[in-house]
Amino acid sequence: MPQHAGMTLRPYQLLCAVCSLGGEHDGIADKRSEEILAAVRNSPDIPITLRCNTGDVFVYQDAGTGEDTPEGAEFNVRRDLEILHKLNLFPGCTLPARILFYRLLAQIEEVSGICGYGTATSNAWEGCPKAGSRNYERGRALGIDAVIPPRSEGEMRQEKAESLKAMYSAEAIRVRPHILLCSVCQYGGGARPPYPEDNLPELIQLILKKPETPITLVPYADWAMCAPCPYRAAQLNACVNNRGSGGLPNQMRDLRVLQKLGLSYRSTLPARELYRLIFTRISGTLEICRLEQVHPSVWYTGCGEAERDSADYERGKAALSGELGIVNGE
Repeated sequence: MPQHAGMTLRPYQLLCAVCSLGGEHDGIADKRSEEILAAVRNSPDIPITLRCNTGDVFVYQDAGTGEDTPEGAEFNVRRDLEILHKLNLFPGCTLPARILFYRLLAQIEEVSGICGYGTATSNAWEGCPKAGSRNYERGRALGIDAVIPPRSEGEMRQEKAESLKAMYSAEAIRVRPHILLCSVCQYGGGARPPYPEDNLPELIQLILKKPETPITLVPYADWAMCAPCPYRAAQLNACVNNRGSGGLPNQMRDLRVLQKLGLSYRSTLPARELYRLIFTRISGTLEICRLEQVHPSVWYTGCGEAERDSADYERGKAALSGELGIVNGE
């Protein structure tokens, strides 16, 4: 797993980076924004630590005034705290850049009340001269792709072809545990090859032809199944869907599946036996997929918001049980 040195930023510098996307570049602030954006584009999941000057109980992380902008000490502190409040984060927190920028774009729609106040009550509270330029709002409208370019269609097609070739020749096929349930949901929902975003429908077709195909359970967004996914971060072997937060909820689901099945990572079973275990011990999706939803959150996921078991899982389970000859869990 690659290690990242990371960056330490003031919260306001995240806004400046987006602001720089929406206007003319000039001055030291925009040069710093260019450096930040270049680092994030080069390594979208680089850890960023947000530090500011708060004193009080968070004094341990105070950043000093070296990167204050000229508007004044109190303005600099208030602006950073307003941003952290909007993001529901705390001084000194560290998160991957991808998550921070997704959250920023989702939670901060405009800079009014953060970088400027409409009326200057004194020289100390004139605010940033660009606060009324709408540069931030224009930059935000460009979306996350302006900060972190998506995977190219050509790359994903190539990865699809290469990973399928490897799958068909593998002695044992590597699959992270919880997406076995996804494969059942996809099947019940009518997904069939060719499927662009993962290799699960192709896996199911292979298993239906060769039910004794060995499957090895592995952690993370392994290349074998997830190679063509738009939300796979290849350098980290990680899933970055759900606004960049796919890692934690998906790891939780993997471990829930392993516990239910009584298995561990690196366990290898014939496909039919593995699906028999799943259908016997996992009656529905809620016990695996359900997560408490608090927004904004690194635990956010659309699947986790469901209030009832997936009907697609029920349909897929019934269909695959019949086609694989699994009767009453036997």
